[in-house]
Amino acid sequence: MSDRIHDVLIIGGGLVGASLACALDGSGLDVALVESEPPRAPITADADARSLALAAASLNALDALGVLRHLPAPPAPIRRIHVSRSGDFGSVRMDAADYGREAFGGVVPATALGAALQARLRDVRGLDHRLGAKVVAIRAADSAREADIATGGGESVTLCAKLLVGADGTGSYVRESLGIGSTRHDYDQHLFAGSVRAARAADGQAWERFTDDGPMALLPRASGDYGCICTVPAQDAQAVAALDDAGFLALLQARFGWRAGRFLSAGRRSGHPLRQLVAQGLVASRAVIMGNAAQTLHPVGAQGFNLGLRDALTLAALVREASDDAGRDALLDDYARRRADDRAQTLRFSDGLARITANPAAPVRWLRSIAMGALDALPDLRARLAGGAMGFRGVVPELARDASPRTGPSARP
Repeated sequence: MSDRIHDVLIIGGGLVGASLACALDGSGLDVALVESEPPRAPITADADARSLALAAASLNALDALGVLRHLPAPPAPIRRIHVSRSGDFGSVRMDAADYGREAFGGVVPATALGAALQARLRDVRGLDHRLGAKVVAIRAADSAREADIATGGGESVTLCAKLLVGADGTGSYVRESLGIGSTRHDYDQHLFAGSVRAARAADGQAWERFTDDGPMALLPRASGDYGCICTVPAQDAQAVAALDDAGFLALLQARFGWRAGRFLSAGRRSGHPLRQLVAQGLVASRAVIMGNAAQTLHPVGAQGFNLGLRDALTLAALVREASDDAGRDALLDDYARRRADDRAQTLRFSDGLARITANPAAPVRWLRSIAMGALDALPDLRARLAGGAMGFRGVVPELARDASPRTGPSARP
């Protein structure tokens, strides 16, 4: 065993792992963070095709953690949401002002958030931050976990911690090493993410449009353009990837219509297949998994990172209270209990919405249309949907809560 025993060892320095390290700043705990990415170069314009829709609860937390101040521009507010389905009757419209809010959340480029987290990590006191390092072995030790880490220079070091955290993504080495099983589902869809500029500049309106070929969404960005996601059947992915900008804009216009006016230009885009992964457990002896390592969601509803951030916030709150032993069984059992309701509801929402909106059968179309009409007509149902979309479901972590009580429908998510 290593002579030094960390309180917490985080494997994975992506958005969720970095957020956990930030949330533990000032706790007095000995924290190590291992990430495979080398030190990052400065961000260039349009460096990442993805845009992230951050729920109100996530913005509360990232602001409290001191992350948002490192963004080059504030998150673009999502003030209004319009949801519809091609070929169905009805739609759902929600306005944050109806709930006493300025916005349901905000939109940031993924790389900008990643860079902001890295900047915040540089200020975290006493963090043992190892970049360009990869975990190659994990084993149990006496009241601890050991991890063998290979560095970029070909060296190897063993780190020891009372609590090991796997935040290392969908293909999690930590999850597999702990023997935590998972269930997987292939949606037979391919996601393309990018940006698009329209004749009407983004003004806080977000759209989600479902079609027989899969969902697409437009998210308002601070630059006045939109973050765009467009899913296509897997068999069409290669042909869509080969489209030039004019061809891709024509596809978007045909799928989305003219709600935002004519699409004028497209930014760089990226693509990947859509598959769900759900871990069959969240904890093992002196270990926990979170974020995409615990659940990788369909992007419909933009719940993935928001759910993973609440994982990190919940664990951080529990660990800060347990200064003597961050990895004891009772703490991990409490973590799993606290995450159960939020996780289950979000998984049901994301997976159920992805499946039911992709079904072209006539009876399902009628049921969807009835449901759309009910949601648009019944304020209480719409308020519950809004509350969940803003991240206020289950046991809400303290940092994610509003600083002052809200009134109106959103006070009862």
